[in-house]
Amino acid sequence: MRPESTQTVRPSKATSLSVVIVFSALIAVGTFLSIKLPTPLGEITWSPPIYLALSVLAGPIVGAEATALGSFIGESFNVALLGWPAIYAPGIVWARAPEAFIVGWARKKGTRMLVAAMVLATAFETLAFFVPDGFFYAYGLFGYGSPAGLASGFVVASSDLLTMLDAAFIPVALLLIKVARPPFRRLGFD
Repeated sequence: MRPESTQTVRPSKATSLSVVIVFSALIAVGTFLSIKLPTPLGEITWSPPIYLALSVLAGPIVGAEATALGSFIGESFNVALLGWPAIYAPGIVWARAPEAFIVGWARKKGTRMLVAAMVLATAFETLAFFVPDGFFYAYGLFGYGSPAGLASGFVVASSDLLTMLDAAFIPVALLLIKVARPPFRRLGFD
């Protein structure tokens, strides 16, 4: 009988790439198949619990890569098929990739810290939409209407603050983490 190895199994590069590809597709579908809201709100997407859970299960790098790629593809479909401003595609990457990285950073720091990081990451995403949109509306950039002045621009962009509602997906992400942790461990993710 051989003694069990105490070495940590790490996922191969091919496994990590495969996870990025598969979850990018899920995030893209979750971003495109969303609840469409009136302008300037845009949408409520189904992808937050996917990328929040993935960032915990596979780590910050894999989580951020899949989130950036999937969000860009999903939002690009919204731009192409629904006529949304082209700035939405890079804008969602600007907001979500760091969000995934923040959550991935906290993945081994206990449940309380993880939930706090998820809330902080959602606040980051909210501000990453709100602050640029405030300036875009204020100066009429990227198809955001006529210049309205700084205060008016931020008033119009204030609907972006509803992005904090994504925090409602945190319990769903925690459930996904619990269910998917064993298969991810078998793949070498810890």
